[in-house]
Amino acid sequence: MTETTSTLAIPVAAADVWDALADFGEIVRWAPNVDHSCLLSAQTSGVGTVRRIQAGRRTLVERVVEWRPGERLGYDIEGLPVVRSLRSTWHLDERGARTVVSLTTAVDAGSGPPQKLAAKALSRQLSKVSNQMLGGLDEHLRKAAL
Repeated sequence: MTETTSTLAIPVAAADVWDALADFGEIVRWAPNVDHSCLLSAQTSGVGTVRRIQAGRRTLVERVVEWRPGERLGYDIEGLPVVRSLRSTWHLDERGARTVVSLTTAVDAGSGPPQKLAAKALSRQLSKVSNQMLGGLDEHLRKAAL
C-alpha cells in the first residue's frame, strides 16, 4: 500500500467545506479535473452513496465507505487498471477562521516489486490530481464566500 497526502488551508469554516464535499454527486462544480459527475445510487449521502465521474476518457465509480460530517469523507475508487484498491479520504481540521483540508490517497497494486513500482508511479500522478482538486475546492469556496 502506498499513500500520499496533499494539504491546503482554506479560509472558510469546516461546515462550508463539508457542504461542498458532502454534495457527493456535484464534484464537477469544483474539481477542475472532473468533466462530468452523477449519482448512481438512490442514496445521496452517507456510507454507501455511489457516484460516477468522467475525467477525460476515464470513467470512475466512487463508493463512500466513511462519512463523518464535518470531519472525514472516504471513498473507494473503481475503474483504474493495475490497481487492487484505491481509496481517497478527505480530512477537515477547523482552526479558527480557516480549515486545513487534507486529501490522502492510498493505492494497493499488489505485493510484488512491479506492482509496488506501479503503485508508487500512480501515487505520484494522483498527488498532482489531489493538488488540483484542493485548489479547485479552495477557489469554489472563496467565490461562494463573497
